Amino acid sequence: MVKRVFDLTLVLACAPLWCPVLALIAVLVRCKLGSPVLFRQKRPGLRGAVFELLKFRTMSDARDSSGRVLPDAERLTEFGKWLRSTSLDELPELLNVLRGEMSLVGPRPLLVHYLDRYTPEQARRHEVLPGLTGWAQVQGRNAISWEEKFQGDVWYVDHQSLRLDLKILLLTARKVFRREGISAPGDATMPEFTGSQASGVSPKDSRVSQLS
Repeated sequence: MVKRVFDLTLVLACAPLWCPVLALIAVLVRCKLGSPVLFRQKRPGLRGAVFELLKFRTMSDARDSSGRVLPDAERLTEFGKWLRSTSLDELPELLNVLRGEMSLVGPRPLLVHYLDRYTPEQARRHEVLPGLTGWAQVQGRNAISWEEKFQGDVWYVDHQSLRLDLKILLLTARKVFRREGISAPGDATMPEFTGSQASGVSPKDSRVSQLS
């Protein structure tokens, strides 16, 4: 409850700052990429419950001669790259925070089809609300491995506090300003997570699959 009050207070207090930016970016996306302005995708949140994540669109709908959508790296526009590098594409997620589906700080919400690929330990990242930013993000964002990300997520679950949240928010601001760890080498963001084979745990053994 305290964390929820903290999120709402901070988001609403800063609304005069982020609302005009949200409106401006929406207009720019509409002019440069067309409609829809928002990218909507189902993501698992607290205890694996699925919600609709909101982000600004950063990719075109470019297709090959057969009508198939091109790879992400080829559809990511220069404008889209700028949105991602500044993290402005994440701004609509503040609406997810207001709706109680996300927190300002927590493990990043990933793809639904990853749910049955986690080990039981990695699955613990869903014991808290997902966040706009998190401990894994300030440790390296997309420049670290999936295993390192999940270790950071579980560490946050075990050590979460308002003091830690404030620290993460401040470190995030510095990361965004420096534009560090935006993507993994050779990928638009991160390669697909296919499971932690070294763990010896079958994806089907993951307890998260029972929570969705």
